[in-house]
Amino acid sequence: MYSSDNNNLHDDKIQADQIFDLIESLGDDKLTAFFKQMDYPEEEKILYLYQQLMILPKYDKDGKLLPVSETDQLAAVNKDGIVIFYIKNPSEEIQLAAVNNYGLAIRYIIEQGIIPSEEVQLAAVNENGFNIREIMEKGIIPSEDVQLAAVNENGTAIEYIKNPSEDVQLAAVNENGDALHYIKNPSEKVKQIARDKGMKNV
Repeated sequence: MYSSDNNNLHDDKIQADQIFDLIESLGDDKLTAFFKQMDYPEEEKILYLYQQLMILPKYDKDGKLLPVSETDQLAAVNKDGIVIFYIKNPSEEIQLAAVNNYGLAIRYIIEQGIIPSEEVQLAAVNENGFNIREIMEKGIIPSEDVQLAAVNENGTAIEYIKNPSEDVQLAAVNENGDALHYIKNPSEKVKQIARDKGMKNV
């Protein structure tokens, strides 16, 4: 557990290590709600962030705890993209690094109310086409380029795309003939590619 001789916490407050243990016992799904309900001193929140990013806390010359720098945040998500869950309002650079490391990290970006850029979306679906589900389910309509990238990575990811264009449909069945099962009213051209991929009774 991280600590400092210059700890400014008041004696009447719960010790930071007890708070950390309590928060960790909740699990990630309850963490955000927990923070919203409790009024923690900023220093405790910063210490917790250092802990979750596995970075030693840094202090200024007067012993005051410094916020976690963007450089340290970037290093943390490059090591494990999922830790973006703990970073409030991450920059686009940090978002991109996180999804390049772990595509599903886009979920934790969107859950903060951030609409990820096309570049971030592309990185997520290039890592795993099914990550387009995270984008679509939050009401974000990805560009056709993002949709194409998703189905090129995994054709059956078209299941999660609403009203895909014929180009997206063609790319999907070209990558995987089984993608035809998820396409409503496919054109004859789309069906033919599926047949060429070995689909029968099309």
